[in-house]
Amino acid sequence: MNTIEITVLGPEAALRAFAETWQCVEQGGDVVPRLAFGSIRDLFSAITEKRLELLRYVASHEGLNVRRLADGLGRDYKNVHTDVSELLELGLLVRGDDGRLTAPFDEIVIHAGIRDAA
Repeated sequence: MNTIEITVLGPEAALRAFAETWQCVEQGGDVVPRLAFGSIRDLFSAITEKRLELLRYVASHEGLNVRRLADGLGRDYKNVHTDVSELLELGLLVRGDDGRLTAPFDEIVIHAGIRDAA
C-alpha cells in the first residue's frame, strides 16, 4: 500500500524529522513520504473535508480531467479547480501530460499530537 504521512510539527521537530529522513536516505533506507504542517489550523486549511472527498473520488475514478471531476462530484468547476491546484501543489494529486488526474497514494495517515513534546 502506498502511504503518505501528514504531521503537525513545530520548527524544532520539523528539523529533527528532516535530519532523520536525510540520514535514512543516506543509509539507503526506505522513507515513507511525509507532508508536515506547522499547526492544526494550517493542516485543516490545506486538507479540508471537500478536498479529502475529492481525493477519494479521484482514487476510485482515475483519469478524469477537472471538468469531469467537478461533474462527478456535483460541485462548481471553479471550486474544484482551486482544490485540485492546491492538492497538486501538496503532491496529493498528480496530473499527467494529458491533463488527467491520479491519486498517487492509497492511504493518508494524519498525526496531530495534542501536547507539545517534552
